[in-house]
Amino acid sequence: MRPPASSKDAKGAPVPAPERPVARIVVDSPLPHLDRSFDYLIPASMHETAEPGVRVRVRFAGKLVDGFLLERVEESEHEGRLTPVERVVSPERVLTPEIAGLARAVADRYAGTLTDVLRLAVPPRHAKVESETPKVPAPSGPPALAARAATDGGPDDPASPGNPGEGGPPQPGDVPAAGRPRSGEREGAAKELTTGEASPVEENRPPERAASDVRAGQAAPHGSGERAASPPGAGEDTRKHVEQAVPAGDAAATPADGAGPVVPAEGAKESAWDDYPTGPSFLDALRCGRAPRAVWSALPGARGWARAVAEAVHATLDGGRGAVLVVPDGKDVALVDTEFERVLGPGRHVALTAGLGPAERYRRWLKVLRGQVRAVVGTRAAMFAPVADLGLVAIWDDGDDLHAERLAPYPHAREVLGLRAHRTGAAMLIGGYARTAEATQLIASRWARPIVAARTTIRSLAPRVRPAGEDAELAKDQAARQARLPSIAWRALRQGLEKGPVLVQVPRRGYLPALACRHCRTPARCVLPPTRTAAPALPSPSAKPSGPAVMVGAIQLGGPDPLTGPSPAGPPGGADPGYGSSPAGRTGAEGAVSGPSAPGKGAASDGRSEAGRQGADDRRAHAARRERAPDRADRTATGPAGGTGTGRGEGSGAGGTGAGVSERTDPGPVGEGGRLCHGPLALRGGHAAPYCRWCGRVDARWRCPSCGSPRLRAVVTGARRTAEELGRAFPSVPVRTSGRDGVLATVPATRALVVATPGAEPVAEGGYAAAVLLDGWALLGRADLRASEEAVRRWMNAAALLRPGAELVVLGDAALPAVQALVRWDPVTHAERELGERAELGFPPAVRMATLTGAASAVRQMLDEVRLPPGAQVLGPVPVDEQGQERAMIRVRRQGGAALAAALKGASGVRAARKTPEVVRVSVDPLDLI
Repeated sequence: MRPPASSKDAKGAPVPAPERPVARIVVDSPLPHLDRSFDYLIPASMHETAEPGVRVRVRFAGKLVDGFLLERVEESEHEGRLTPVERVVSPERVLTPEIAGLARAVADRYAGTLTDVLRLAVPPRHAKVESETPKVPAPSGPPALAARAATDGGPDDPASPGNPGEGGPPQPGDVPAAGRPRSGEREGAAKELTTGEASPVEENRPPERAASDVRAGQAAPHGSGERAASPPGAGEDTRKHVEQAVPAGDAAATPADGAGPVVPAEGAKESAWDDYPTGPSFLDALRCGRAPRAVWSALPGARGWARAVAEAVHATLDGGRGAVLVVPDGKDVALVDTEFERVLGPGRHVALTAGLGPAERYRRWLKVLRGQVRAVVGTRAAMFAPVADLGLVAIWDDGDDLHAERLAPYPHAREVLGLRAHRTGAAMLIGGYARTAEATQLIASRWARPIVAARTTIRSLAPRVRPAGEDAELAKDQAARQARLPSIAWRALRQGLEKGPVLVQVPRRGYLPALACRHCRTPARCVLPPTRTAAPALPSPSAKPSGPAVMVGAIQLGGPDPLTGPSPAGPPGGADPGYGSSPAGRTGAEGAVSGPSAPGKGAASDGRSEAGRQGADDRRAHAARRERAPDRADRTATGPAGGTGTGRGEGSGAGGTGAGVSERTDPGPVGEGGRLCHGPLALRGGHAAPYCRWCGRVDARWRCPSCGSPRLRAVVTGARRTAEELGRAFPSVPVRTSGRDGVLATVPATRALVVATPGAEPVAEGGYAAAVLLDGWALLGRADLRASEEAVRRWMNAAALLRPGAELVVLGDAALPAVQALVRWDPVTHAERELGERAELGFPPAVRMATLTGAASAVRQMLDEVRLPPGAQVLGPVPVDEQGQERAMIRVRRQGGAALAAALKGASGVRAARKTPEVVRVSVDPLDLI
């Protein structure tokens, strides 16, 4: 109903706006059962400022909350009186119709709420920046129509990406199989790249037929006979324009498969895409305003990838449209930012990263919103950049886990950009040196086309890969099977240093991040009590302790438990042999180790100190209480923060490194084991004592609980220890490290050893002369579904930085498929094989999968209440930690992904409406399944 302009019953009420007085607003509420828009009255005083897309403040459930105004309409379906909008926070229209619709689609795909997605898409307001930046109007479509699509479009919408085959183009990766384009398709590769046509396929194909197609290398079907995507809502003329083929002259200039790189015409400027048969056609399609979708396998040889992406963005800008590029981290942003500045010119793009700070980031984001720039590069938050008239979305290295959002609803940048390209009719480019199973799925479904160089070009630029452990090498060096750096790796390092810098990739950071007993190989774990322990509740008001008063439920920090533990000033009831007698707090095998500020055992214990005199009475009181308690073989020990542990002696300290005190020879009975930390021990340096990676305390008195040996050995060697060893082996060569403590962007072409962790490899001027990839077992042996795919990706990212023909040594078994993919530089075959195996076993991306994580009772209750789609399979629940958390997995076919997300969102809404205290985390298609 339309709000009345005046009424006797509405005396004193605000006068509604003369036109479209009803505002549909999405309020900032995380509750899933409130994930919809609400109608509010726009007063006449806000008629000019309350435009779609602005931030507003409204009263909701008796409180003032923030919200976004989606649209204004003439009438409301609500029969009662509407609550007026309290105020317009800012007249800036920060939520564009396109981003509102995208946020709604992302929320529906990941079983989340619109508010959670908008929190990721729109940065917080900075009032000073809004006032200082000049406003430039940006073109936009009809706001009401797009806003209605944002609130009404969902899994039930027949034209939404979640329902392929029901009036809309297929969603990226909707087919449970893989396949390489057949030989008959290569002749029309240029046409397929720009048209995106899909052949008619069967619906409800038997799974055994799909599996056989995967093994045979055929493209798998999709449950629709529709053609691939063109811009939604486009007319016939527009559709023909989008689907038209590459001009015949360009197709004729494309070399056949197996030929060398394209040679540009005389006088033409050489392009980075000339080395790819379909590269020039891809750029031409972007300039002409078409929407090609491609999966690009970049060439190695220290050529870089930023230039090719910059040329694609430049072609899009020449066509009058905007572009968005998403890269994994800030190092890649800086690399692309420099290349964009050179290719596009100054002031034609912005870089968005979290390290800019709130003001600068909001300032650059406003430039994009107001149309001052039309090209954006950034990390995963840039996937929601409000670029007007979007023509290209690109993502580099989509297999990097940094592209997965850590906040609810946990979207992945590749999937978000795919949805955005589908909704806006924009082109999409997925690039990388390796290829993921998800990208292969897009090619198999004909949603995207591959851009791959000819094999002769790849062989001329790829490094010479030599796996360690070959029969010929083992015959020369029998110890190479057990050595961390076999002789083949040493030769590669020596010969490479004669020509320039050499790269050494180490999978683990730190010094020695994992230790074990040197005698029995048992993993070394912390046997100190927890850092904090809550004091137990008193059994009854009358049962009061005789010692110092303790608040029930209080957290005791920095000292022993006054109810059960001894005083920190001295030994309990009598000193152990050698107590406090060792210099610097070290008393030998049975002594204690104390930091400078640790009271007790490291301090003077001659009875003359003030701390000793004050603690005497307390010790006698504690001894009296222990005599009244039942005798035990092993007395409980007091932890640094008042918790109790097992074994003889005590531990006290501030909880930091070097401040812990411990005296134990026995870890205590098994029944007491749950009171200990049990974190993994590690070393920070060659002369440091082992410390716990969980609680951070030093445990220099560690003894193996199995055999009693105090000696340790390294299980995993980190990057800093590797750099230290290489520095001793090559004393005249500088050693540079790049990792968590500091990431190097570039290194000079002079001789040097560069030790880096995966993802932190700096770019060398002219390329590296050689490289060694250490500890291949650490990457391939991880308990992860993507272990093999991730190993290939990390290896190829490092190998691509080498000069053409440079020597690369990988420490891995040559018979493994991942190592063979690196040796042949063939990530395509490895990705197809990976996808085929997952299709047979029922793993993503061949299926859609969701996980429910939470308390055991809450997960089981939600599984009983959720209405799963037909054919859904429930796996679990199984325990995930020692705190009672469990996880269940739900698996459906790809066609049922939208129904599964809707069902889980509905079940979460029911639990939220009931105000159930236990929270169940819902994650759709997570990266960490195993």
